[in-house]
Amino acid sequence: MTVIYSSKFLDFGEVGHPESPQRLELIYHELRDAGLFHFETPSAATLSDLLRVHNMSLVEQVKRNEFYNPDTPNIENIYSFALLSAGAALKAISLLEDGREKRFTYALARPPGHHATRKELGGFCYFNNIAVASARLLADGKKVAILDIDVHHGNGTEDIFRGKKNIIYVSLHQSPLYPGTGLAQHDNCFNFPLPPGTSMDSYIEALSLGLRQIKKFSPDILGVSLGFDTYAQDPLAEMRLYRSDYRIVAGMIKRLLLPTFFVQEGGYSQDIGKLAKTFFSELI
Repeated sequence: MTVIYSSKFLDFGEVGHPESPQRLELIYHELRDAGLFHFETPSAATLSDLLRVHNMSLVEQVKRNEFYNPDTPNIENIYSFALLSAGAALKAISLLEDGREKRFTYALARPPGHHATRKELGGFCYFNNIAVASARLLADGKKVAILDIDVHHGNGTEDIFRGKKNIIYVSLHQSPLYPGTGLAQHDNCFNFPLPPGTSMDSYIEALSLGLRQIKKFSPDILGVSLGFDTYAQDPLAEMRLYRSDYRIVAGMIKRLLLPTFFVQEGGYSQDIGKLAKTFFSELI
């Protein structure tokens, strides 16, 4: 299984911010030491890639560092880092499309993306990585399903793809919690809001319903917005999944028998590396 990763993803951050370089570093070291994964580096996304899902105004704001958002730091050269992160998702799909990988790829990248809407950044996200990759697949004539298992609703992904043909969006997320969206089903968007304190039994019920929607849609490829912030000890949420539960979640996704690319979103505990190792070891 190929993991798309660059040490450049560790070169930016803001002191005290939960979306830190250490998150990726912990995952990288766990997967590298496991000896089960092949690593490749990404190339930056292009402007045309971004403009499939974002308007020029947002792109220019990020490029010129002309924005303010209390959760999303205005970091020098963040445009180049965000382009590289989107490029990692694009490489994840290219490996599946050209047959170099048959089943799974993983964009181990930051900044994350699923809160970035067509017009606005937010929630630690500048450009929507999984949306950029999925839009490329749609342009290539593919049917795409997106499964979002980050603890926060991917309001950006829903904003970009709601009502679009040949794509569905399925999200399991805690509610109430940032960003406060994802409370109902809309068109091709299937939302499963879960209360704080949700344990694995209830989570599996919701995930089974979501996976049923994906099977019914019969996509050519599956993209997963992968968050490990459903973990019981994550500091930014209140779900009650434990390390062994991620093995079960991975197994349920694997049984869809779909070519699948994973794109890293949230997860802020010190155990994130071990959670990722458990999850991906079950896949392969």
